[in-house]
Order: sequence, then structure tokens, then C-alpha cells
Amino acid sequence: MNELQLIEDELYQPSAALLDDLRALEGDIIFLGAGGKMGPGMIKLASIALREANISKRLIAVSRFSDADARKELEDLGVEVIAADLLDEAQLQALPDAKNVMYLAGTKFGTKGNEPFTWAMNAYLPGRVAEKYKNSRIVAFSTGNVYPFSTLDQGGFSEETKPDPVGEYGQSCLGRERIFQYFSNVHGTPVLIYRLNYAIDLRYGVLLEVGKAVYNGSPINISTGAVNVIWQGDANEIALRSFLHCSTPAKVLNVTGPETISLTWLATQFGTIFGKPPVFTGQVQNTALLSNASEAHRLFGYPRVSLRKMIRLVADWISLEGKQIDKPTHFQERQGQF
Repeated sequence: MNELQLIEDELYQPSAALLDDLRALEGDIIFLGAGGKMGPGMIKLASIALREANISKRLIAVSRFSDADARKELEDLGVEVIAADLLDEAQLQALPDAKNVMYLAGTKFGTKGNEPFTWAMNAYLPGRVAEKYKNSRIVAFSTGNVYPFSTLDQGGFSEETKPDPVGEYGQSCLGRERIFQYFSNVHGTPVLIYRLNYAIDLRYGVLLEVGKAVYNGSPINISTGAVNVIWQGDANEIALRSFLHCSTPAKVLNVTGPETISLTWLATQFGTIFGKPPVFTGQVQNTALLSNASEAHRLFGYPRVSLRKMIRLVADWISLEGKQIDKPTHFQERQGQF
């Protein structure tokens, strides 16, 4: 096994707590929107965990699957793969029933200038899914973009904060949440709204973007002076374990790491590893899009992969020229235009 593979395997090691929760979870799991950045890794983690726990559960992955390699990898794991356009009503209704629905569908990048499609994916489709799967549990992915910007000394907003999103992307995501909340109340469907704020993979994410900039000597705009991040493996674990915390009315849960991370500090850490001083541009503003995930930490404990370990893993991946996904996070965007 090569060094790159050893690093990547960090994404797919299930915890004992995940195995216990999957043993307690009744029914099969269907993943809607499974072909995106989070889906393949989450399903792979679930598959490995079920095998280690000696549990028999049907895993169903639904997506358009434009990436043939992602589809084949899931099929090789024994996952049932269905290619479908969820916005096509006939295709949606033809999907199999499942007791547990992981709702990963949505759109973010390219939403500027394509607002009607954005609202169809992020706010209309959830209603169709909520009707189709009204007798299931639903973990519905959302985003910290539904919050307003907080001052840096606030350390991010918790779930008690009233949403006030900047821009149509965040507004459409709040629409998604409201629709799931509505149908949870109408049908008594147990739902958890999963507000994720910057999951980190080796192939994409805030750390990769900052690390690459330092490695290449590119300037880093520090106007958004702080971020939250969480290792994608930890985020996937929390998502799978969240089925046991679905409720009516819907529960809202922020998911990210415990730190409010200074962008200049982060870049300096990569600079120390690479032996290259970071180059900065812009002025730090007093606000940023930040989340307080203390409720998730109460329920699930602190993330297993620490911030410094994430930095080291990503730095090694950059140095070894590991595969990257060209989908910038736009974490420095301050007008909500994606």
C-alpha cells in the first residue's frame, strides 16, 4: 500500500460508537444525492462499518452519477446504485422505500445567474422527497450559510440563533430547512437538519486551498479572517449517527470542529511545514461565517481527527501530489454569491 493510500484511509475508519449506533438503527439506508463530495465517502464508511459490525443492511445510493468511477467504486462495495434525476417526478416516485433517508441533494456553485434551478433543487425538491418518504427518518443536509455573519469574538452562532442568510444560495437553503420542518410537523416524520460548515477532505476544502496557496507562493486573501472546519470522516460519522436523533419537530444541529481558526495562523502552520512564508493580501474584517457546534459535541463527542492532524495530512497530500477536486469552497465570499 502506497503512502497516498495510507493517508486516504484515514477517511474511512469507523469508530466503535458508529458501530453501536448502526446496530441500534432499524432499517435500510437510502442516500439521495449520493454522487457529490460527501456522498461516496459516507457510503463507503457506512459499508465498512456494517461489515465490521456484522450487520446486514441495504445501502442504496441515488444520484445522476456523472462520475463513472464513483459509481463503480460503490458497486464494488456491494452498494445498490440507482442513476436517477431526483427532479423528475416519475424517477423519484420509482425509488425504493427505506426507513432511513440521507438527504444530500442540493446545489451551491454556479447558483449566481441560475437562481431558478437553485431554488428548485434546494427548496422545491425537499418537499417532494418529504412526501415520498414521510414514513421514514430523514437526515437533511443544510449549511452554516443560513446564519448571518458573526463577529470574530462571538465564536460563531449556535442553533438558537435566528437564521438570516446572505444571498440567494443561503436563502434557498433556509427554504430547504423550512420545507422539511413543515412536513415533519404535518406527517410526524422524524427529521434532523444537519448544518455543516466546511468539511475537509484531502482532495478539497479550506485547508487544501490555503495549503496550496502557501505551497505555490500565491497570495491569500485574509479579509475573511476566521473559519471552522471538520474532518470529512468525522462529519460523515456524525451524519450516520444522526439518524438516532431525528425528531418531530425537526432537530437542528450545527456540525463543525470546536475551533474558530485564524486564517493567518492556519497559513503560517502550512508555511512552517513547507518552509515557505505565506503571502497575504487584504485586511481582516471583524465578521465571518462561523458556527458553534457545541450541541453536536455534546451528543457525539469532539471530532477524532484534530486540527493539527488535518493540517499535517493535507500538507502531506499536497507534497505527494495527491489527486484533487477542482471545486473551491469560496469560503472568503462575503456577499453570498456562489
